[in-house]
Amino acid sequence: MDKLLIEGGVRLTGEAAISGAKNAALPILCAALLTREAVTFTNVPDLQDIATLLKLLAQMGVKINREGDTVTLDASGLDNPVAPYEMVKTMRASILVLGPLVARCGEARVSLPGGCAIGARPVDQHIKGLQAMGAEVGVEHGYVHAVVAGRLKGARLFTDMVTVTGTENLMMAACLAEGETVIENAAREPEVVDLASCLSAMGARISGAGTDVVRIQGVAQLHGATHRIMPDRIETGTYLCAAAVCGGDIRLTRTSSSYLDIVVDKLMDAGCEIIAERDSIRLKAPERLAAVSLRTAPYPAFPTDMQAQFMAINCVAQGTAVIRETIFENRFMHAVELQRLGADIKIDGNTAVVTGVARLEGATVMATDLRASAGLIIAGLVADGETLVDRIYHLDRGYEKLDAKLLALGARVRRLA
Repeated sequence: MDKLLIEGGVRLTGEAAISGAKNAALPILCAALLTREAVTFTNVPDLQDIATLLKLLAQMGVKINREGDTVTLDASGLDNPVAPYEMVKTMRASILVLGPLVARCGEARVSLPGGCAIGARPVDQHIKGLQAMGAEVGVEHGYVHAVVAGRLKGARLFTDMVTVTGTENLMMAACLAEGETVIENAAREPEVVDLASCLSAMGARISGAGTDVVRIQGVAQLHGATHRIMPDRIETGTYLCAAAVCGGDIRLTRTSSSYLDIVVDKLMDAGCEIIAERDSIRLKAPERLAAVSLRTAPYPAFPTDMQAQFMAINCVAQGTAVIRETIFENRFMHAVELQRLGADIKIDGNTAVVTGVARLEGATVMATDLRASAGLIIAGLVADGETLVDRIYHLDRGYEKLDAKLLALGARVRRLA
C-alpha cells in the first residue's frame, strides 16, 4: 500500500495547473446514460474514482474512448442497468447512476455505495424522490432496486436535507420524465450548476440551477454534446492551504476564485495576500498565519471538504481557532493523527478547538479519508523532519498527480510502495 514521505520545512513557490473537478466529473459522466448518442467530455481528471466509474459504465454496455483528459461515452448499447457491489464498494458516487438508469431503461439495480468512512450518507432522499416520480423503489439484499412502467412523471420534490448527489440524481432523472419536476431545498454547489450546463447542452430544459429551487421540463430524449468539466475548487483550495502554511508564493492556473469565495476570505483573514485573475489565483503567505475559526455548511458556506486542510494550517497559526463540523459526524478522525505531529487539538462532539503551536514534528500518520489525507500532507509540509503518510490510496481517488505537482512547487515528497 503506497505511502508518501515528506521532508518538511520547505517554502512552496512556482506554478501548478489545477485539474478538472472530481465532484463535477462523476455525475456528468453518468449523464451520458441518458442518451443513445455519443457525448464527449474534456478536462476529465485522471483519478481512481473516475477509473472506477468508467469500468462500471463499461460493464453496463457503454462504449468508452479516453485520450488524455478527453473522454467520449456512447451508451447506445446500454443493456445491463446494474451497479454491482464489487465495483462500487469504494465509491459513494456510484449512486449517481440510479436516476439516469431508471429514466432511460425503466429499471435499475444499484448496490448501496461505499466511499470514505466519514459518517452516514443515506440515500433515502434519492429513493423518496424517485418514488414521487412514479417509480417503485425498494432495498433488497444491499441493492436499491427501482422500476417504473413507461416514463417517470414530473413531480414537486422537497428534500428533507440539502443533498448534492440527491439533487443531481433527481435532476438527471427528471430530464426524461413527463411534465415538470420542481426540486425544492436543492443543493446550490457549482458542481450542480456544471451538471445542469452539461444536461442543457444535451437538450434538457433546466432553470434555477445554483439556487434552492430547480425546475426541469422533461423531454422525450436527449442528444449528444461536448462539455468541459469545471476546475476542481477543492484541489485549488488544498494547494492554497499548502502554500499558506509554508510561507509560500504560488500561482495556480486553469482555475478560478469564483468558486472559492469563502475559502479565499478565510485565507485572507489568516494573513495571506491573494490575487485573483481570470483563470488563475496567486497566493503570497505571511511569515506566520493567524488562526481562523470556521463552520462547515452547504454551499455557499464553508465546504466540509476543506475542513481538514484548515485544521492543519490552524495547527501552526498564531492564536486559537474553533472549527464546527455540521455536515458529517465522523469528520474529525484526522485530528488524532495531527496530534501525533504535536498539534494542540481538543474535540468536543462536532467542535474542535485548535491552538497553534510554534512547530510540528514529523511522525508516521495514517490517512482515514480523502480530505484527511490532504490535511495530513499539509501538516507534513510544515513539520520539522520527516512525516510518513500511510494509506494514501485515498489521495489517488481525488487528487490528480498530487506528489508530482507538489514536487514542481519545490516540496520534498516521495511516494513509497
